[in-house]
Amino acid sequence: MSRWLFKQEPECYSFADLVRDGETLWDGVANALALKHLRRCQPGETGFYYHTGKEKSIVGIFEITVTAAPLPDADHDAVFAPSVKPVRALANPVSLAAIKADPLFVEWELVRNSRLSVMPCPEAYWNRVLELAGENRQLTKKPR
Repeated sequence: MSRWLFKQEPECYSFADLVRDGETLWDGVANALALKHLRRCQPGETGFYYHTGKEKSIVGIFEITVTAAPLPDADHDAVFAPSVKPVRALANPVSLAAIKADPLFVEWELVRNSRLSVMPCPEAYWNRVLELAGENRQLTKKPR
């Protein structure tokens, strides 16, 4: 199973909004590569919730609840959206500056392609982000 990072402007829809709502459809993605990643998302997979804009930090963890499916009201059938629910906030947000300062992340799309809103998060990056967040336990087992 894969892990992900989804980016969102907190003024548009923050991690706190996801916690409040309990679940949401992750729509509004138009970039072809981001849509390709969304189509690969499977229920039970987890991801990091990244606040863009002024914050530029990973702030929480979410879980995919429903496979990405074409949106019925989209302009074309290539637009897909999964549903996600919150798992938990990170103990401490992990800033983009901290990620860029760590040589482990040099090849991550988060560092190389700042405009991409949906991307895979390899296991080594996942564990390192949790470490940077001050998490006492790493989620080393695969998601359900």
